[in-house]
Amino acid sequence: MKKLSFPLVAVAAVALAGLAGLTACSGGSSSDSGDASQDPATAVLGVWGEPDADGEPSIEFTDDGKYAGTDGCNRLFGAWTVDGDAIDLGAMGSTMMYCEGVDTWLTQGTTAVVQGDALVVSDEDGKEIGTLDRKE
Repeated sequence: MKKLSFPLVAVAAVALAGLAGLTACSGGSSSDSGDASQDPATAVLGVWGEPDADGEPSIEFTDDGKYAGTDGCNRLFGAWTVDGDAIDLGAMGSTMMYCEGVDTWLTQGTTAVVQGDALVVSDEDGKEIGTLDRKE
């Protein structure tokens, strides 16, 4: 086996150190520029709508991948997943009470997207059917 001369080893060491420095810089800037609130999996967590208002829809997303809420009349529940930039609401379960004068649009939701402090809910055709504000 042939031994490398000192100058070649030194050049290789400097080159590796330079690459390590570039990798550290690019990794740092990438993670620094990413805002956790832009990640759908974390941005959706919490309460949306007014859970204490009669006849008003609200929903809460938890970090265990579940959600629960109300369409203003019926209780809603299910499991959510991230699908690209959207939240897939999966198969939504619901009670089936009749409530006169309550718009139960939230039960038709299949996906949601966080836009600032609003949760925009769409139906299975991708049509926006309503929004809920983030509960402060």
